[in-house]
Amino acid sequence: MKSQTEQIIEQVTGFAPASMSPLGGGCVADVYKVALPNDQIIVAKTGNAGSGIALEGDMLRYLGEHTPLPVPDVLFCDDTLLLMSWIPSAGSLDSTGEIQAADQLAALHDISCDQFGFVYDTIIGGLHQPNPGGDRWLPFFAEHRLMYMGRQALNAGRLPGPTLNRIENLCGRLDTWLFEPDRPALIHGDVWGGNVLAEGGGLRGFIDPAIYFAHSEIELAFTTLFNTFSNAFFDRYREHHPIEPGFFEERCDIYNLYPLLVHVRLFGGSYVGSVERTLTRFEA
Repeated sequence: MKSQTEQIIEQVTGFAPASMSPLGGGCVADVYKVALPNDQIIVAKTGNAGSGIALEGDMLRYLGEHTPLPVPDVLFCDDTLLLMSWIPSAGSLDSTGEIQAADQLAALHDISCDQFGFVYDTIIGGLHQPNPGGDRWLPFFAEHRLMYMGRQALNAGRLPGPTLNRIENLCGRLDTWLFEPDRPALIHGDVWGGNVLAEGGGLRGFIDPAIYFAHSEIELAFTTLFNTFSNAFFDRYREHHPIEPGFFEERCDIYNLYPLLVHVRLFGGSYVGSVERTLTRFEA
């Protein structure tokens, strides 16, 4: 008997799957490479209700319809299944691929709107990411990124209460280091190496977005957390947008508190120490 996933694949594509093989990288869902009898390959991502798969499909559709960012086409999505086009990938970016990535992300950051946040709440790593509209970046970042995710980590039993108090203290002094951007910029929101697809050293696409309108520096900071890119990326990005002094020295670490708190909420462990070291550095 065909599974529900197989039935939906047949309804959407007109073909029953010839094979389904697991793919790595799924944090909150199972991901499969699906071969169809007509030699087409698609990707199926399955999860439980509430896993955020439908939101992931919505974000990919938004990027595909409103931006030049190369992302998979969405064939179907509901709360438990996402079907996407297959983007071949193998290996990592070389310097040419990093230049391509810089061009793509700079173009994405050129897209703006009149408020920070987004038209709907999104997800990051399967976690809820609130996006209420806001006219100012620093209060948005403080309340809807640092404090929100800190509270989620505390409620999950993975962040000590005194550490959340230190985060709140830092939030009250963010304007010591951070500044309001000229305008909100659309960001991918989760640019680590596993979400950047390469083949032959060249860029093929981006997956697993966590989009919203933000200060573009939070995107650049996140790419440094797990060494997604090298100097080739940043040198090229500067040709599109200046990176203001003090970013690598100070602001980068403050912005990376958000993805670190996401990892605390998901995994706990050593990520708590990473958060606390950043707080100590900024005397919070």
